[in-house]
Amino acid sequence: MATIQNPIIEGQLTFTFPNGAMSTKYDDWSFYRNQFNSAFGGTKAVDIIYLENDVCWFIEIKDYRLSPRTKSMDLGEEVAIKVRDAIAGIYAAGCNANDQTEKLFACDTRSKNRIRVVLHLEQPIKHSKLFPRAINPVNVTLKLKQLLRGIDAHPVVVDRGTLRRDMNWRVNQTL
Repeated sequence: MATIQNPIIEGQLTFTFPNGAMSTKYDDWSFYRNQFNSAFGGTKAVDIIYLENDVCWFIEIKDYRLSPRTKSMDLGEEVAIKVRDAIAGIYAAGCNANDQTEKLFACDTRSKNRIRVVLHLEQPIKHSKLFPRAINPVNVTLKLKQLLRGIDAHPVVVDRGTLRRDMNWRVNQTL
């Protein structure tokens, strides 16, 4: 069952949204896992969907502080695919979800006038051979702008220290 969650814990990060905010861990939805994920030979999902005023935020979280990235796919391409699949999944959930909370959240998501895409990317603060700071956020941002221009012309890559003023949530280390 989808829940309006606050806070949301993903790995070692805790995302806290304003009181009364509508936020959910989309990749945990029953609809996504049991109905939609097997479509088209498999789909991907963003981690969090957060609704605020007229904006639907799709938030993907990558934390490479303890283990380096091992996938060969470009990170920008991976995030773009997750966003594309999540948008399709949300549309389908609004029509077909068995869980009424998920269905209503999907309908609320579809009613927003703007989509924003955020890659929350944590990397080691100190460079080391074991855990290098190997991903350049500027390059990932440029790739996301190229791939997602029809969805969000200004996707952003942030970490705990670079959240923007229009991002009304906090991210802390999970204890």
